Amino acid sequence: MDVINQREAVPFTTVDGSTIRELLAHRNSSIRQQSLAEARLAPGQATTPHHHAVTEEIYYILSGSAAMTLGGETRPVGPGDAIAIPPGMRHTIRNTGSEELVFLCTCAPGYEHSDTFLES
Repeated sequence: MDVINQREAVPFTTVDGSTIRELLAHRNSSIRQQSLAEARLAPGQATTPHHHAVTEEIYYILSGSAAMTLGGETRPVGPGDAIAIPPGMRHTIRNTGSEELVFLCTCAPGYEHSDTFLES
């Protein structure tokens, strides 16, 4: 049985600039087809606009407030919001609040730096 506590997961910075803690993925568990991570952005911070050629993602906002841009659309998001991000879709998230933005990110297949393509 794989049980990983968030406090024990080692944080790292992704290609897009967010700090994540990979909770479950092929690197630390028996999971092979997806990954689950906790991501954090400081106030005013944003991920670099990017897309994934293969990976689809879901962001689930736990705390804080943000502006989510997906393709050409931007909208405010907050706790309880789940955002679907299809493969190939340009996206970025910006913390618009005064406290840290915390959200869960699921990826299928699991997150890999090599499937993250930065855009301007």
